[in-house]
Amino acid sequence: MTTLRSYIFLDQLQPQTMCYIGSTLRGFLPRQRDAAMIVEVAPGMDIEWLTDIALKHDAIRPGNLVVERQFGYLEFHAGDPASVRSAGAAILKAAGASAADAMRPEILASRIVDRIDPYHSFLVNRNKQGSMLLPGDTLFILEMTPSANALLAANEAEKAADVKLVDCRFMGAAGRLYMAGTASDVRTAAEAARAALGAALGTAQGAGGA
Repeated sequence: MTTLRSYIFLDQLQPQTMCYIGSTLRGFLPRQRDAAMIVEVAPGMDIEWLTDIALKHDAIRPGNLVVERQFGYLEFHAGDPASVRSAGAAILKAAGASAADAMRPEILASRIVDRIDPYHSFLVNRNKQGSMLLPGDTLFILEMTPSANALLAANEAEKAADVKLVDCRFMGAAGRLYMAGTASDVRTAAEAARAALGAALGTAQGAGGA
């Protein structure tokens, strides 16, 4: 039986989030302002037949399809938000699930580090995949489950403030987000990211279908 871990709709991909997704995917590149959907399921292999359902249902472009040790992950996008939602609804129907069945977002860690030390910035930059973390930047770190919610948090934070997307890990046991900038911008972004996870929880609890 398929377990729906994540069912996340992004209404408009922001520039940095779009580029970050594009730097890691093996499928079709997204465009700025595309709508996107992230679906995560267990067991992992179930994502294969659910991908087939989505692609045959509507005009969407698959960006990433990953089968991990435990979970399967699909990201797809399109310029038309209705097509993305429709393909997502087809996945739910095939899996016998509703959006409300997705796992509740849970924040495991959330911290703001002011005036990052130069040595610390070097260590972060050795492992990051996004923008450079500079000495003196204020850094926001966020860890949550399920992991795919890191993309939702990043996208909404980018809408809210002028911050740099340093890193975003959105697969595996937990998601992790690193964003940096001025103290005021980072605090605004952090509030938006945490609020997005709370809104995702409320949407899942209130949804009856797609």
